[in-house]
Amino acid sequence: MTALTIELELPEQLVEEARSAGLLSPEAIETMLRERLKKRSIDELFDAADRLAAVNLPPMTEEEVQAEVDAVRAERRANRS
Repeated sequence: MTALTIELELPEQLVEEARSAGLLSPEAIETMLRERLKKRSIDELFDAADRLAAVNLPPMTEEEVQAEVDAVRAERRANRS
C-alpha cells in the first residue's frame, strides 16, 4: 500500500453528507476509485467497438478468424518458452 494525502475544497454540506454516509473513509474512497476506473475501462472498450464498427470492414470468414486464433496461440506458446 502507498500512503497518499489529498486535500480537497468541497461544499460543507457535501462533506457532511459524505462523512455521514461513510464515504470519506480510505476503504470507501478506494472502492469509489476502483469503480470509476472500471467504468472508464468499459467506456473505452465500447468507444473502441463503436470506432471499429464505423470502419465498415467486410466480415471475416471462419477461416480468417481461425487463422487469427491460431496466430495468437502460436505467439503465446512462443512467449512461454
